[in-house]
Amino acid sequence: MVYTTKRILLDKRPSGFPAVENFSIDTVTLPQLNEGEILIKIKYLSVDPYMRNRMNKAKSYIEPYETGQPISGDGIAEVLESKNEEYKSGDIISAIVPWQEYAILSGNPYKIPSADNYITEYLGILGLTGLTAYFGLNKIAFPRSGETMVISGAAGAVGMAAGQMAKIYGCRVIGIAGSDEKCAFLKNTLKFDTALNYKTSKNLRKAVKQAAPDGVDIYFDNVGGEISDSIMYLLNDFSRIVLCGQIALYNQNRLSLGPRLNSLLLIHRVKMQGFIVYDYRDEFPAAREQISEWLKNGKLINRETVISGFDQILTAFLNLFQGKNTGKMIVKIA
Repeated sequence: MVYTTKRILLDKRPSGFPAVENFSIDTVTLPQLNEGEILIKIKYLSVDPYMRNRMNKAKSYIEPYETGQPISGDGIAEVLESKNEEYKSGDIISAIVPWQEYAILSGNPYKIPSADNYITEYLGILGLTGLTAYFGLNKIAFPRSGETMVISGAAGAVGMAAGQMAKIYGCRVIGIAGSDEKCAFLKNTLKFDTALNYKTSKNLRKAVKQAAPDGVDIYFDNVGGEISDSIMYLLNDFSRIVLCGQIALYNQNRLSLGPRLNSLLLIHRVKMQGFIVYDYRDEFPAAREQISEWLKNGKLINRETVISGFDQILTAFLNLFQGKNTGKMIVKIA
C-alpha cells in the first residue's frame, strides 16, 4: 500500500519568538519498507520548550533542526507494517518521530506494554519529562526530608512531577507558576505547600522569603531569567540547584550578560549542575518502574493538556511560550 503524509518543516530559523511563518507544510509519498524498518501511524505528539533551542543554528547537546526538514520530537505511534522481527502490526511504540501523520522508522523504539491503557503517560510522567524530574532529584538534588525545595515552571510537566516526587521524599515544596488557576491546582490537587504567581507578585524574592523563612535548600530551575535571580538570594549553605530548563531565555536573540550572582553560590557553597536526561539512559527501566509504582499507589497525579488535530501542532507548540498548558502539552493526531 502507498502512503502519503503531511509533514511540518522548519522553513526559516526564528529570531526571537517563533511564529507560524517560520514553518511550512507539505505532502510526500513514503517509500517502500526496507529490512529492519517499520511503518507507523502517529497517534500523539509531544511539543516541548527545548525544541525552540533546536531551531537555532548553534552547538548544543543535540543537533539543531535543519531548514527544509521536518521538526521531530517524542511521539506515540501504531505499527502498520513491519520488516523488523521485533515489531508486528498493531504494536504501540514510543519514539522520536517527525511531525508527520505517517513515517518510517528504523532502530528499536520502546514498545509500550499492551495492557497499558494510558499510553499518553509515556510522553509525560512515564516519558522523558517524568524521567527528567526523577533524575534531576536523585542525581543532583539528593532531597532530604524536611528540606525546602522551590520549583520554577511548577505547573509544567517536569515541574509538576518534580514537586510531587519531592513531597514523596518528605520535602516542603514551593511552586512558582504563571496564573492563580495553576497555583490553586498545585496547592489543592498536587498538595504543594505553597504556590506563588510570579506575574502578580510585586516582589517575588520577598514572597518566596515569606514562604521559606528558613531559606531554600533545593532550587529546581525550569525557567531561568529574573525568576531564578530572585531565588539565588535565598539559598542556604550547601544548597543544590538543578539546572533543568531556561525557557525564559530561549527566545532571546542574544544571551544576557552574566551570571553576576556567582558570589552568592561561592558564599553558600552551592552546587549548580545542568543535566540531560539521556545521560541516564541505562537507568530508564528502573526509574520508570518506580514512577509507575507511585502512580498506581496514588502518590503521583498526572495532568495533560491535549489539543486535537494535525493542523493544531504549531498552535500547541507556540502556546507553550504563553503558558497555556498545565502539565504535558500533547497533540492528538489520529
